[in-house]
Amino acid sequence: MEDAIRAEGLVKRFGKTTALDGVALAARPGTVLALLGPNGAGKTTAIRILATLLRPDAGTARVCGLDAVRDAARASAARSG
Repeated sequence: MEDAIRAEGLVKRFGKTTALDGVALAARPGTVLALLGPNGAGKTTAIRILATLLRPDAGTARVCGLDAVRDAARASAARSG
């Protein structure tokens, strides 16, 4: 079974600030995934990448089997549909 969400090696920098540094996560269809951590841990940045609102500087993000960068429009439609 393919993961509904899969991220591997996500990196995102804003100037000199590294918001994500190699984040990996996966969620199977029908499961609940919680992102927990202190302020500034990169939770919102990771969600924005998975929601196709930001592009990662490195790594891969897939939503419903679609690449969140190359297939952003289709991935966005798949997550809302």
